[in-house]
Amino acid sequence: MTSHEKPSARETAILAGGCFWCLEAVFKDVNGVLSVTSGYTGGRADAPTYRQVCEGGTGHAEAVKIEFDPETIGYRDLLEIFFVVHDPTTLNRQGNDIGPQYRSAIFATSEEQLHTALALIEEMGEKRVFPSAIVTKVERAGTFWPAEPEHHDYYAHHSDQPYCQYVVAPKIAKFREKFAERRRQGR
Repeated sequence: MTSHEKPSARETAILAGGCFWCLEAVFKDVNGVLSVTSGYTGGRADAPTYRQVCEGGTGHAEAVKIEFDPETIGYRDLLEIFFVVHDPTTLNRQGNDIGPQYRSAIFATSEEQLHTALALIEEMGEKRVFPSAIVTKVERAGTFWPAEPEHHDYYAHHSDQPYCQYVVAPKIAKFREKFAERRRQGR
């Protein structure tokens, strides 16, 4: 980097909307997203395991931590994608994944993100974007615990598995159809 170049901007978004494998696969395909990490947040247990979170007793949600370049994609744009690729109207559930670990939640990493998320939810509610009320919770981000290594890039390594074919792949297709201009080039 030369002396007149500035380092690229980087922000963090943390989102929960069902199985983290789905959100990870979708957001890895988004232009301006620098990295996506599957993990757990929003609960009370330190360093939870997948098994503990799946059993529902930790209070954590399966979530993704998204590092993004705000000069390429805005936080609101990420939220708009988030609301299209999961159902924000079902409490503690996404399809057959049932329990508080699969809740719809936005974990804001700044006051600006908190206000953006709340304003977008209010706007979508007023426009009746969904046939039912949005139940997505907006909270301040706490500790994010990365998931075990076998959960990272899960779809890329297991796309032939039935869950990936019937649950993850349709979410990727929905993103690509609705947000073609947001798709990372060369993918």
